[in-house]
Amino acid sequence: MSVYDLMIKRRSVRVYKDQGIQQDLIDKLLDAANNCPSGGNIQPLSIITIQSTEGREYLGKMIGSQPWVKNAPLSMIFCIDFNRIKKWATISNVDFQGENALSHFLIAYADLMCAAQNVTMTAESFGLGSVYVGSIQGIIDEIRDHFSIPKLVLPMMLLCIGYPESIPNTIPKLERKVITHKEKYNNLTNLEIEQAYNDKYGIFDEDPEQYFLKAYIEVIESSKQQGDRWLKLAKKRVKRLNIKNHAQFLFKLRYPTEAMVSMNQDLIKSFKNAGFNFN
Repeated sequence: MSVYDLMIKRRSVRVYKDQGIQQDLIDKLLDAANNCPSGGNIQPLSIITIQSTEGREYLGKMIGSQPWVKNAPLSMIFCIDFNRIKKWATISNVDFQGENALSHFLIAYADLMCAAQNVTMTAESFGLGSVYVGSIQGIIDEIRDHFSIPKLVLPMMLLCIGYPESIPNTIPKLERKVITHKEKYNNLTNLEIEQAYNDKYGIFDEDPEQYFLKAYIEVIESSKQQGDRWLKLAKKRVKRLNIKNHAQFLFKLRYPTEAMVSMNQDLIKSFKNAGFNFN
């Protein structure tokens, strides 16, 4: 299968077989991460692999409501690592202040996600499935403390990996023409934007469970592994919040605007606790 075909068929996998992953295959995944693009080839990246029952259970408890975190036989915590680079700079008698430079941080985060995607696609090529868990960013301090992560190292992304028990059907995406722009930005009209998202999701379905299969597969996958408590809660929230369209569903329920904005201070505090300061 071509790389293109792998990318087109890839889906986030949240239900895994009770089957471990051999170390030689894990090494290949890490080699793929290590060989990713990196700005200046500085490689401001560290990856913590989690396979122990204790580590998986801790992550599952801290993340909450995502049983695949505990059930995945392998998780990788991707960290921006300026600790190693700053020590190297000091040894080499040169100043490095990546922890104070927003540009360094942004480049490092791009490097981190390149590495994570290399792992994702390499895993796919060996018959593994994976899912990104970005909510680790809400518990940075706790993760740093539990996994002995030093100053100037930020855990920014969690990737869960395992052999798929089930794979979701096609997840709706915007048409290619909506996200691509030739030579200059094509500023769509309101009607074009509305139509683009209607084409993506279809007519807003008043049956929440059917809609969740298209737009909130996490809650369906969760119900397969730990009962339908979250599914029932999500249905109630759709009704209580009087959600009538796709955007309302996203920004009232899945990623509530006020909650997302309020996370700013917590993130900034966690960054400062780790020695980062972009003021």
